[in-house]
Amino acid sequence: MPLIDHLCDNLIENNASDLHLLQGQKPKIRLHGHLKTLEDEPVLDKERITQMLSEICEPWRWEKFLEHMDADFAYGLGERGRFRVNYYYQMHGMGAVLRTIPTKIQTIEELKLPDVVTNFAKLRSGLVLMTGPTGSGKSTTLAAIIDYINTHESRYIITIEEPIEFVHPNKKSIFCQREVGKDTHSFADGLKTAARQNADVILVGEMRDYETISLALAAASMGTLVFGTLHTNSASKTVDRIIDVFPADEQNKTRTMLADTLRGVCSQMLLRTKNGKGRIAANEILLATQGLSSNIREGNNANIRNIIMAGKSNGMQLMDDAIEKYLKSSQIDGEEAYLKANDKKRFMQYAKA
Repeated sequence: MPLIDHLCDNLIENNASDLHLLQGQKPKIRLHGHLKTLEDEPVLDKERITQMLSEICEPWRWEKFLEHMDADFAYGLGERGRFRVNYYYQMHGMGAVLRTIPTKIQTIEELKLPDVVTNFAKLRSGLVLMTGPTGSGKSTTLAAIIDYINTHESRYIITIEEPIEFVHPNKKSIFCQREVGKDTHSFADGLKTAARQNADVILVGEMRDYETISLALAAASMGTLVFGTLHTNSASKTVDRIIDVFPADEQNKTRTMLADTLRGVCSQMLLRTKNGKGRIAANEILLATQGLSSNIREGNNANIRNIIMAGKSNGMQLMDDAIEKYLKSSQIDGEEAYLKANDKKRFMQYAKA
């Protein structure tokens, strides 16, 4: 049995989200957002961490890690659990983070997401962006949306991920799940191939460069439903990020394409519950309207906040409104609301002196 497996079992048993391994330190787990040292475990010296990491990594991937100094892949313990793995180097040597991937794909209802999220799954074309910081549950929410399509629609769905996190069984839909670095060289290469496969739905695990974003926009404009993720924390910043990736002489064209294809943005963050025993998702929702298209086309991204406020009856909401709702229902405390809010002044009374 690989040396790391008992630590993975510890993660599962404690319902923790992450396992942190750093050369020269004891292993740590992240439990409800807090790091906890596993005091009964030995310090990870060079020999131990090298054995621990190399045992669960294919030889070709291990060689690539030693050469490029980082690696991403998924590791499974059969039916017991599955983990997203990131290897890296730091000033004291090797390090790794293993993040728990739920073995069961939760539904939109089980995740307690806003009802309007279901509408994204019912679209036939266009671009839907899922955004938020690392570890905010973007992949879990997207998996729920894709599972809704799989349960209710007969469609050909391609996912391009690094690594593959949730493994989708074929229900009504047919899946082609491809892992960057293993099944395709890059997100961009995967998108080029997907365009030739007549896919109904494409999920792009990360839209982080000019070529990937450009190809995703092109696929959406040609009638495919494209889901993508970005590391932004609000709808307006998401639109800014998409536009800013392009050279200045291409930005007007990009605004037009984005105005025509963007169907919605769902920004997400996890909030620590008041009892300290879990976390809940807060979402900012932006839906496509004629006003949104006009503002994107004209470069008035600052007006997106007003569009969301005006669209509350249609299911749109600002992140701070979602946070305030949780605060008023006593699901989170004031300090957590203040720390996670975009508009700190709104929750200033809860700030610690």
